[in-house]
Amino acid sequence: MLEVEEVGALKVFAGEVSFLLHWLHHNALPLWLKSGFDREMGGFFERVRLDGEPSRQDSRRARVQPRQVYCYAAAGLRNWPGAWQEVALEGFAWFEKVYLRGDGFYGSLASASGELIDDGFDLYNQAFALFAFVQLALGFPERKDEMEAKALALLSALRAGYAHPMGGFEEACPRKLPLCSNPHMHLFEASLAWEVAASDPAPWRALSDEIGNLAISRFINPESGALREFFDHDWKPFAGDKGRVVEPGHQFEWAWLLSRWGLSRGNPAAIAKARRLFEIGTKHGICETRQVAIMGLFDDFAIFDPVARLWPQTEWFKAAATLALMNSGHERTAYLLEAVRACNALRKFLATEMTGLWYDKLLPNGRFVAEPAPASSFYHILCSIYEAADMLERMR
Repeated sequence: MLEVEEVGALKVFAGEVSFLLHWLHHNALPLWLKSGFDREMGGFFERVRLDGEPSRQDSRRARVQPRQVYCYAAAGLRNWPGAWQEVALEGFAWFEKVYLRGDGFYGSLASASGELIDDGFDLYNQAFALFAFVQLALGFPERKDEMEAKALALLSALRAGYAHPMGGFEEACPRKLPLCSNPHMHLFEASLAWEVAASDPAPWRALSDEIGNLAISRFINPESGALREFFDHDWKPFAGDKGRVVEPGHQFEWAWLLSRWGLSRGNPAAIAKARRLFEIGTKHGICETRQVAIMGLFDDFAIFDPVARLWPQTEWFKAAATLALMNSGHERTAYLLEAVRACNALRKFLATEMTGLWYDKLLPNGRFVAEPAPASSFYHILCSIYEAADMLERMR
């Protein structure tokens, strides 16, 4: 039987989820369908101005395209009634046409007119290609076999050309340093999704286990429990201040992933690591004055970047909701209250004059930077809202 305080916290959390779902389905998705998709040239715009007009001349990062494909395909699975099929498929076709290289990998940057201006390999971009493939497989069952084949081919190419001898992947071939935990986080996200969607989950379970174990053994400091960003070729912290970087947003994001993986594998050590990452994020990464998650700490938890961006708020929200589901009683209540606190932080960024857009950066003085809304944030926002909605449904 639910405790009184847990019932109250769950009710407040449910109200926040309801608000965000309405904002997403009635404001953000329609606005970005109208202003964020380039119906003349194809593909998705990099940014939308705060007056609702696209920032047309921006060059376009490869990572943005599959993120937006994911958003509309995921919305379609939630019965959003807009033209999600058209945008998801046309956006994906443009991504393939513009960024796909002859070796099966994806380049990094295109001009506004769709010319590939940087064909360099970036592990991060390959991770989001895998993530788009799985969402398209779910959203368009008739293309599932095609998407699964594409995903397996890309995974095979990554293993053949970029596998690191100690686990994980190189940033480039020949070798490039530092090695980074961040792209592995998104590979982890994609592999966990493919475990559920694939006809044969074995290759994806192997990838998930490889990255999960790498995070526990190498990315996370065994003394403090904090997850670092940059490493040398032996997966040891990179020299100098770069190797000391700890991002609160990534503590939350890895907490979300490790808790899911730990639960699926019956691995209490992974769940304990996830809880500690979340604790670090909330104890050291939240500005007491602005009540928002900031961008950067050092490994002693001293602040080095006090700017708050939108995306860490979404990861705080998502991780809190997931950990709430995995606990009960007073602990569940505590995580639910953290989710509400994170939602309050997120709402600050969503309070633009034109509803459906967002601010990206909140300065230490409490003022937002007046700049176009980046499309890259939509993935974080939508994923966190749907994750929270799923957790709510399972807790009721």
